[in-house]
Amino acid sequence: MQGAGFIPMSSTPAERDPYDVPPPWWQKHMTLLSTAAVAVLTVVLTVIAFPPYGVPEFAYVCLAPGVFWAYRRPSFKRYAWTMLGANAVAWTIILGWLHHVSWLGLGLLGPVVGVWVGSWYLAAWWLMPRLLGRGALERIVGVFGLAGAWILIEWTRTWLLSGFPWLPMAASQWQRVSILQIAAYTGAWGVSFVLVAMNLGFAAYAHRLLCEGQRGLRRRSQEFFACMFLLIVCVTVHVQETFNRGQFAVPLGRVALVQPYVPQMQKWDPAFAQEIVATLERITQEAALSRPDVILWPEATTPLAVQGDPETREWIEGVGQRAKVPLLLGSLAFENANQPDEAIYNGVFLVDPKTGVQSTAYYKQHLVPFGEYLPFPWALGWLRHLQPIGEDIDAGKDMPPLMLRLRGHSVPVSPLVCYEDTFPKLAASGVRMGAELLVVVTNNAWFGEGGAAYQHAAHSVLRAVETRRPVLRCGNGGWSGWIDEFGNVRAVLKDRTGSIYFRGTETLSVYRDIRWTTQQSFYVRHGDWFVAVCAGLALFGFLVIRTGRPTAPEKPEPADEGAL
Repeated sequence: MQGAGFIPMSSTPAERDPYDVPPPWWQKHMTLLSTAAVAVLTVVLTVIAFPPYGVPEFAYVCLAPGVFWAYRRPSFKRYAWTMLGANAVAWTIILGWLHHVSWLGLGLLGPVVGVWVGSWYLAAWWLMPRLLGRGALERIVGVFGLAGAWILIEWTRTWLLSGFPWLPMAASQWQRVSILQIAAYTGAWGVSFVLVAMNLGFAAYAHRLLCEGQRGLRRRSQEFFACMFLLIVCVTVHVQETFNRGQFAVPLGRVALVQPYVPQMQKWDPAFAQEIVATLERITQEAALSRPDVILWPEATTPLAVQGDPETREWIEGVGQRAKVPLLLGSLAFENANQPDEAIYNGVFLVDPKTGVQSTAYYKQHLVPFGEYLPFPWALGWLRHLQPIGEDIDAGKDMPPLMLRLRGHSVPVSPLVCYEDTFPKLAASGVRMGAELLVVVTNNAWFGEGGAAYQHAAHSVLRAVETRRPVLRCGNGGWSGWIDEFGNVRAVLKDRTGSIYFRGTETLSVYRDIRWTTQQSFYVRHGDWFVAVCAGLALFGFLVIRTGRPTAPEKPEPADEGAL
């Protein structure tokens, strides 16, 4: 039946307009792609900025992708998951050498450190959009305050849960000594502050150029230029002192480094004890041929204790007598053996060729958690069932420097055992007690031939600049060498192929800058004062941005809040 006005409906679909071109696939998934791009850039730039990859220039921009994204107002949930996850991945890669000891440890420590460091981005998410439309001074205050917040996170890593300050941002510059010189005043915190500020400056400039639609001179970013000015000041403040150091260098002494390169699987195996003893004695006698002032052995060199084991003590004293050179060595020490109050220490001992093992020794103060002791055993005791944890070592107390005879003079020496050189306060404390030389003995054979040895050495460079004292390092499997007061690596033990991982010895001529023999650096005298300044900057920056109001209207952002 047909009625007036009735229009039959077609069963065929309407034809698509041939001029209506659908958007490309990448445009449909812009949010996902931009998120992935930020995550990948953050991981890659962060990992490559640190040793052993050795591209320290990436430390100036590794934070910039995440900061730039924060300007774009992504949702908090997506931003937090992305940045925390990216940093968890990055730090798991950075600490990848830990798998030689424990895959479980790597799986726990990497993400924990990454999330703790990555929490800084949450502050960036809050701050950066609020800088838009502000005056130049407010933006600069906000940027410096956010850089100060980064320093607070690094500082908490030195003591939170016993501390794990591995690889602060400053450590990325261990081969770029010009920027490191500010550490003599501020500690390594000042170097990290400058690097983070530059990341913020680059991100601010990029947003100014790409997203704010400014033209001409208005495209300039005042916060970028403020950060650049800070960098230039830090680089030039000690130019004359560092470049003219040669005329002030005087011989300190000749030191023979013994690198036995004993595999960790053999070190505590009684079946290899005689082989290890023979290797040590052979290399030591070889080192003695060069007539050094002292022969240095690494951490826990012998499979037995120098103190508490009469046979081991007798053997080591015999090695010193035959070498006719003093020995400075790392070894275990037992006090009150087999008694209820028995104590075990990881120490450094001096062996005189005439009088034997000296009564004054150094006992390691900051122990490695889960390696030398189990923190919070009442809560974490169950870990012993999942992962072998060595017998608990006892921590030593503050001790005066050991006295070495170098070139006929008594030189006070402050030892640091293993990763103690990652803690700025320990090195500074030794110098305050009169140390003229820092000696690091370590056993990085635990971690294979990955990046651990180079990452560890980077901290010694920072300690040298902070304290203005030369640093000697002796590792079981490397990195062994010495670093001058300005952070210059003056010598590294390498084999014919250029590898630091080998068995052998080398005698080094160590110098010191005469200008620093009678004085202490500003950082040694005043400690972590810059951390307090950063705390003030962070608080002041928060209050300024929180209470202030934009002075210019903000341009509307794209509808897709996740797009870059």
